Amino acid sequence: MIETTVLDYLRDRLGVPVTMEVPEGASGTFVVLEKTGSSRQNYIRRATLAVQSYAPTLLLATQLDDAVIEAMLALPTLDQVGACKLERDYNFTDTETKKYRYQAVFAVTYYE
Repeated sequence: MIETTVLDYLRDRLGVPVTMEVPEGASGTFVVLEKTGSSRQNYIRRATLAVQSYAPTLLLATQLDDAVIEAMLALPTLDQVGACKLERDYNFTDTETKKYRYQAVFAVTYYE
């Protein structure tokens, strides 16, 4: 699963907790990975991954987002990943919980 591959990769590269869902009562700095779509053609798989960077301040969320982008753009150094393209990133502050976050969306081409 590409989610497992990327989850382990980001944990090694970022030095902050990386999960697939927001931990209950979470605060501080952490990253949440979510697959929002996928396709498959001729044994080549593509996934759209959203990576949310949470932090106590908007500036720290922006800085973490930049670190996520740099890490994800280096994802093709893994044998099973052919390409990773940043589609967009933007302020995605959760107004309900008042938690600062940025979201970066990537198109990943991979092999399994």
